[in-house]
Amino acid sequence: MNVTISVPGRFHLFNLAQQLLKRSYLKQLITSYPKFEVSKYGIPTNKVSSIVIKEILFRGWQKLPRVVQEAYNPQYFIHHLFDILARQALQETDIIVGSSSSFLETLRRAKRFGAKTIVERGSSHITYQNFVLKEEYERSGIPIKSFQVPHPKIIEQELCEYEEADYIGIPSSFVRKTFLERGVPESKLIQVPYGVDLSQFRQLPKEDAIFRIVFAGTMTIRKGVHYLLRAFSELNLPHAELLLIGSLSSEVNELFKKYEGAFRWIGRIPQSELHKYYSQGSVFAMMSVEEGLAMVIPQAMACGLPVIATTNTGAEDIVENGKQGFIIPIRDIDALKEKILYFYEHRDKIEEMGRCAKERVSTGFTWDDYGDKIIAAYGKIFKS
Repeated sequence: MNVTISVPGRFHLFNLAQQLLKRSYLKQLITSYPKFEVSKYGIPTNKVSSIVIKEILFRGWQKLPRVVQEAYNPQYFIHHLFDILARQALQETDIIVGSSSSFLETLRRAKRFGAKTIVERGSSHITYQNFVLKEEYERSGIPIKSFQVPHPKIIEQELCEYEEADYIGIPSSFVRKTFLERGVPESKLIQVPYGVDLSQFRQLPKEDAIFRIVFAGTMTIRKGVHYLLRAFSELNLPHAELLLIGSLSSEVNELFKKYEGAFRWIGRIPQSELHKYYSQGSVFAMMSVEEGLAMVIPQAMACGLPVIATTNTGAEDIVENGKQGFIIPIRDIDALKEKILYFYEHRDKIEEMGRCAKERVSTGFTWDDYGDKIIAAYGKIFKS
């Protein structure tokens, strides 16, 4: 069985490539990363087809003035260009796995030489994603920009990918629900949760007695940062801190000014350093309105943190409600405040649930576990 992966960037598909390589199933990795960068992940350059123009265009656009970015959204153009070039680079293979929104032309070529095709969708069904994000911006009163929601042509392309691919890879029951509600047959879905690297995400001793809520991710409306800011500010707990880790989107600038003094933001931290910050936390919180499966959740759990997360983060497949933390509805400020206060007043539960969280991800949610499950699914596809 030979498997090829096509991904603009890295995402979890580099972890999949590592698992396939370990078992001698990786035929080819098509990516926008340069070969020297891919080699850092242990993937030999002779298996890599690199399409760096995508990174040059996208990163160049990100450096343009905000007014220019708002005037033109190149999302579809860049994804389509990668897809066309990936199609040209594609070698014959048994199975090809491609990242959604950049895979339509590639999967069509793969089908012509008889390959099984799997589109990987790391988020909810794109029409649900588009709906809930637009709804959230309207509720928050923040003007929506074109690049903050899927481009209309991206939506059109993904719907074609869902239809034409043999299978759709998804990471959580939340995502499964959004696909089933939109008429996608359950038999077409391959659901396997992402993993965590236990050698990288390990618990260190906590160095102070501060009650600390930790969030890691980009500071955006989609990630629900505004709910965390409001809840923590309203609770106003003594000897407590809200620690925000990740890059800052301009859409939350006014929120950061409004809640100034109620949180500590330290910007983006290299993944290799994240465990140090998780380990100084008491609880990990994520109020996203839409995620496929936020990989920061099992990372924080591996570092001994109990979790407060919404139903729309994919956490329900990992966090057993009341054992490793709590699952709450999206946008529910009262529920969020209640759970934060519960941990604040029951420090023994932090230790107990944190220990359960660490045990939970250590057996069943590592990248090797992911590899075992996904490759077993591919094996059935290959033999069918």
